[in-house]
Amino acid sequence: MQVIRSLEQVGASPVGFGIRVMLVSDAAEGDVLPNRLAGMGGKVEIADDLFAGLGAVIDDPAGYGLCVIDCDVFGGLEAGRKAHALLVDVARRVPVILLSKDCSTQEFPEQRGKAVVLRAPASGIALRVGFEHALRDRFATRMI
Repeated sequence: MQVIRSLEQVGASPVGFGIRVMLVSDAAEGDVLPNRLAGMGGKVEIADDLFAGLGAVIDDPAGYGLCVIDCDVFGGLEAGRKAHALLVDVARRVPVILLSKDCSTQEFPEQRGKAVVLRAPASGIALRVGFEHALRDRFATRMI
């Protein structure tokens, strides 16, 4: 027997509907990564300087819902992990996703404050899974 569950799509919204996402990368607004993040509901802000991006998140942790760091632009996965360590006080409130081609195994940690690590270039599916995992504690209610 096969059971099919019908989901009402009319009232559905993207997972990250309305959250501010800090993308620390040299990507332009027309590139794939910012567009994919925006397609999941995020309001993407791009910082092409690592410390400027981290500084913006540290200065306004309540304003950002997610920080995504393209580690390969700034020296690889280890540089990304060091950058994440700078966010230690903020990381429990602002989830972090690290993207790197150095990633051999993608990481989806259960502990708050740990970064989701995805292999770059992230496919749309991997990015969506990482995005949903990073925002798993966020409940978004939407009035219909």
